[in-house]
Amino acid sequence: MFGRNEVLLPGMESCRSIRWQRELAKTNEQIEMNPNITRCAWARTEPNLSYHDTEWGVPLHDDRALFEFLILEGAQAGLSWETILKKRVNYRIAFDNFSVARIARYDQRKVKGLLANPGIVRNRLKIAAAIQNAKAFLALQKEFGSFDAYVWRFVEGRPKQNSWKTLKQIPAATPESQALSKDLLQRGFKFVGPTICYAFMQAVGMVNDHAVDCFRHAEVVRPLR
Repeated sequence: MFGRNEVLLPGMESCRSIRWQRELAKTNEQIEMNPNITRCAWARTEPNLSYHDTEWGVPLHDDRALFEFLILEGAQAGLSWETILKKRVNYRIAFDNFSVARIARYDQRKVKGLLANPGIVRNRLKIAAAIQNAKAFLALQKEFGSFDAYVWRFVEGRPKQNSWKTLKQIPAATPESQALSKDLLQRGFKFVGPTICYAFMQAVGMVNDHAVDCFRHAEVVRPLR
């Protein structure tokens, strides 16, 4: 799923259904009509605002999109999510729209080019991790049929509905994210510690961590597949 202000690159396949597009349009209309609507405390300015209103916490089941979030969450380590969101389009261009098969074949020449790209986080370890994770991702797809089938097992196939009142109540990691992290690490993934895994789980809707008074808390509960 993509935020309302994002650019869809040529040839990109949207993972939104017609139903989701209608829901998104309805949500955006409601936002524009009521600028004082209550949101989670971290969503105050762009690009966080649009991302919060249209993507964060929505259950995601598309493998390409899941891989994108896995790589972006790893790239965030030590940085702010806002920084990553601002570089997101650059990442899609630099990393072949997060094509797992293509990234798994990246060679040293490609790595050299990525390290020289100012539009992404130029960290050698994170770039190497993206390539290694693509290889491990392909192995998981082969074993489970899809990464979606694999990863959603950690919440028994359904989003965990939380009822946080304040940002301070939200944990940095949970038993579920620790279990996911442990398993991913054993399978050769990198930059997938418990905190990164929990941020990933929040992003792709495996948990609903919108504050209870946020207008999105109830909306993301509705199935939009």
